[in-house]
Amino acid sequence: MYLRSTLPVLLIIAAVIFSSSPTVSARSSQSFSDAVEEFLNNLRYELTNIGLLRDSSYSEENNKDFGILARSHSSSSFSLALETLQKHLNYEFKNIGLLRRAMTHSSYSEENNKAFSILGESIIQTTVALRALTKDIDISSKDLNDKISEVSKVDTSCAVDGMRLGLQNVVRVSSSTDSSTSSIVCGAFRAIFGAIALDTGKSDDAGNVFWAVHGHAGKAVPM
Repeated sequence: MYLRSTLPVLLIIAAVIFSSSPTVSARSSQSFSDAVEEFLNNLRYELTNIGLLRDSSYSEENNKDFGILARSHSSSSFSLALETLQKHLNYEFKNIGLLRRAMTHSSYSEENNKAFSILGESIIQTTVALRALTKDIDISSKDLNDKISEVSKVDTSCAVDGMRLGLQNVVRVSSSTDSSTSSIVCGAFRAIFGAIALDTGKSDDAGNVFWAVHGHAGKAVPM
């Protein structure tokens, strides 16, 4: 099946390489069998370069080339996942780079979501406190702290909301890291609202998106 799907590509590559090979014009001074052998060696090298053929003699250099292709495919899938996530959030980023960073764990890159997560957590806590006080200005400090603590819990609130958004399938982590870990999903979830605040310049906008997502997930803090 794989060979059938790649055969047209192989034939095109073969035609290009053979037609442009200096062996074609030099056949008068070189035996045809030698020309064919050289052509096959060239073809083998080109196929190895684009990752369609593995060979130990070219492994180091061509693994680099194949890695570039793999990262390109991975990047395309990630971009698609970000588009879907924006639809679930009902918010479209003006600067998509902010969302990309929000969905990047520290195990994957030095440019990660740690700072965004801190900002997002602060925004979530502030918007919860503001809503509680708006409803009852005489709320006790204990009750207010309880509401803030409830929405800040990693396993029962933050990670639950993140899982329902499918963030475990979006956030980029290293190959040795489990993206479904509660702390990673929670960090990515919080980072979203830090990213939104940076995108709009208003923490209120991030708070509104939080309530829409948190309430839709059926985990809204009782007020």
